[in-house]
Amino acid sequence: MPPPADIVKVAIEWPGANAQLIEMDQCAVCVLSWSLSGSEQFALRYADGPQLYITEIFGLCQARAARQLLERIQSHGIDARLEALKELAKLSADPTFATEFINMEGIGTLARLVESGTHLNFLSLSFGEMLAFTLTAFLELMDHGIVSWDLISLSFIKQIAGYVNQPMVDVSILQRSLAILESMVLNSHSLYHRVAQESTVGQLIGHLQVSNQEIQTYAIALINALFLKAPEDRRQEMASTLAQKHLRSIILNHVIRGNRPIKAEMAHQLYVLQVLTFNLLEERMMTKMDPNDQSQRDIIFELRRIAFDGESDLTGTEKRKAMYTKDYKMLGFTNHVNPAMDFTQTPPGMLALDNMLYLARVHQDTYIRIVLENSSREDKHECPFGRCAIELTRMLCEILQVGELPNEGCNDYHPMFFTHDRAWEEFFCVCIQLLNKTWKEMRATAEDFNKVMQVVREQITRALAMKPSSIDQLKNKLRGLNYSEILRLRQSERMSQDDFQSPPIIELRERIQPEILELIKQQRLNRLCEGSCFRKLGNRRRQEKFWFCRLSLNHKVLHYGDLDESPQGEVPFELLSDKIPISDIKSVLTGKDCPHMKEKSALKQNKEVLELAFSVLYDPDETLNFVAPNKYEYCIWTDGLCALLGREMGSDLTRSDLDTLMSMEMKLRLLDLENITIPEAPPPVPKEPSSYNFTYNYS
Repeated sequence: MPPPADIVKVAIEWPGANAQLIEMDQCAVCVLSWSLSGSEQFALRYADGPQLYITEIFGLCQARAARQLLERIQSHGIDARLEALKELAKLSADPTFATEFINMEGIGTLARLVESGTHLNFLSLSFGEMLAFTLTAFLELMDHGIVSWDLISLSFIKQIAGYVNQPMVDVSILQRSLAILESMVLNSHSLYHRVAQESTVGQLIGHLQVSNQEIQTYAIALINALFLKAPEDRRQEMASTLAQKHLRSIILNHVIRGNRPIKAEMAHQLYVLQVLTFNLLEERMMTKMDPNDQSQRDIIFELRRIAFDGESDLTGTEKRKAMYTKDYKMLGFTNHVNPAMDFTQTPPGMLALDNMLYLARVHQDTYIRIVLENSSREDKHECPFGRCAIELTRMLCEILQVGELPNEGCNDYHPMFFTHDRAWEEFFCVCIQLLNKTWKEMRATAEDFNKVMQVVREQITRALAMKPSSIDQLKNKLRGLNYSEILRLRQSERMSQDDFQSPPIIELRERIQPEILELIKQQRLNRLCEGSCFRKLGNRRRQEKFWFCRLSLNHKVLHYGDLDESPQGEVPFELLSDKIPISDIKSVLTGKDCPHMKEKSALKQNKEVLELAFSVLYDPDETLNFVAPNKYEYCIWTDGLCALLGREMGSDLTRSDLDTLMSMEMKLRLLDLENITIPEAPPPVPKEPSSYNFTYNYS
C-alpha cells in the first residue's frame, strides 16, 4: 500500500555513518529543516514524486494547518471552536500561514462569526474568549496587508462599533475593537466616514475615564485617527470638539495626572494629539494679511488704541493714518506707514497678529507695560514689540513643529499644553515677556536682534526640556534661565571646544586620539555583546513584535531571533536561533539606502524612522534590517558594526564621546601646567658657549 500523501522520505547523512532513508511527516520535516544551518539550500524529494524545496514544504505544512483550523472553526462544538480560535490567534502573525488562511476565505469566515455574534452573552466566559480570539486573529491577518480593508462590510463595522459603544464589554474585546476601528480609519478613506458615523469623539470620551491605561491609549489612538483622516470640512468641527474644556480636563485629570505612570505608547498618543491640535494653527500661519482688508486692518488699529488711547475711536481712521505713524513706530512695526505689510510673510502670517491681539485683550496690563516701557527707552535700546512678536511666533511654530505630521515613535508631549483652553496663546504671552526681559538683560540694540532671538530660543527649548506641568511652572523655569545663566551653561558646555590651539597641545591631542578611539570602539563592541531589542514595524504600533540581536563574545558571529515580548535583560544565545558570521558581512547601509526603507509604505515618508534605520548586507546578497528604538542605540550599533568591519566610526555619538573624553584626558595631563602660558613654539636653543671652562672637575 502506498504511503500517505503527507509522508515524505528524507535521506539523512552524518559523519562516520551511512545515509539512512527515513519516512517523516511534512510538518516534522519543516521543524527539522529550520534547525539546520542554511536549510534554505537543501531540497527534499518524495520517494516517487517531484523535488520540493524546504520553503515549498513549509508552505504545504502551513496550508494544511490553515485548512484544519478553518474546519475546526466551522465546527459546532464550542470547546473545539474555542481551541481552534486560540491557536489561530497565535498563528495569524506568520505571513505564510496568513496567506494560506486568507486564500481559503478565512477572513470572510471570521467576519461572519463576528457579524452573527449579536446574540452572544458577553458574561459567558467561553463566548467572551471566543470573540476576543476571533478579533485578535482578524486584526493580525488584516495587518499583513494581503487584502484591502475596503472589503469590510457595513454590518461588520456596526458590530465592532457596538462593542465599543456598549457599556458592559470585556476589556480584551474592547481593546481589539478599538484597534480594529483605528486600523479601518487609517487604512481606508471610505471606511473613515462609516466609522465616524458609528463612533464619535463624544462616545469615546467615556473610555478615557477608566482606570485601565491600555483602554485609554486605544481610545485616544482612535480619536487621533479620526482627527488625522478627517476631511477639511470636518476638521474644524472635530477641532472644536477637541478644544472643549470637558475633553481636555478628562485627559488632564484621568490620564496625565492619573495614578499610574505614563507608558511609552500613551505618551506617543498624547504627543500625536498635541501635534494635531497645534496643526490647526497652520491655516492662520500660512495666511497672508490683505492690506486692503478693512477688518484685518482694524485689528492693527485696535492694538494701537489699547496701547495709547483710553477709548475706541475709529471714525475717520483713514484720514488720520498719517498721525498714527509715530504710534506704529513705538509699537515696533517695521513698516511704520502701513504695518499690514509686516504680516505678508508666511510663516507666521496672520497667526502673529492673532497672538498680539490676544495679549492686548486678555493681558492688557502686560501689553501696555511692554509697549510703554520700550517707548520710554533710548531709541537704540528700545525693544521693537511688533517685530519681536512676529519673529517669536515664527520661532514657536518651528519649535513646536506646527504644520508637520507626527513622527512615529516620538513621545515628546508637554503636559502644560493640556492645562489651558488657550494654551498656545498663553505660551506666546509668557515667551514675549521673556523676550522683553532678555532684551533688557543683554542691553541689546537693533543690531543685536538676531542674537537676542537666539538666546530666547535657547531659553525656551531648555525650559520645555524640563517638562513643566503647567504654565506657571514654565514661568518659574524661565526665571531660572536668565541671560547670565545661559552664558554660564554655554561656557560650561563649551569647555572642550575652546582648548588651546598651540602646536604642543595639538601634537598631544594627536597622540591621545588613537587611544580614545580604541576605548570608544571597545565600549561599542561590549554593548553589541550585551545585545539590543528591536521592534518589528507594522501598521499598528501597539500590537508590537520584537526581536533581539547580540554579538558573540569572540566578536565573530551576530546572533538574532524573534521574541514574544520585550526582554528585561540580556537574552541567552540559546534562544536566538539565527546567526550571521561577521566574515560574511559586506557592508552596513543606513537611511534611504536600506532595503526596508525603499518599500512603498508609510515608513518611507517618516523622517524619524529613516534616521533610525540601518541594514547589514551579507553573503549571499541577503540583508538583516534594523530600526533602532532611539538615536543612541542607532549610533551604538552602526559604530559597532563599522568597527567590526574595520571602518571608521562616524556617528554623532562617537564625535561627542571623543570630544568629551579628549577634553577630560587633556585636562588631566595638563593639570600641572594650570595658569602657565604655553608658548606657540618651543623656545630657541641657545648658542654654544665659547668655552666650557665653567665645568666642574669632580676628580
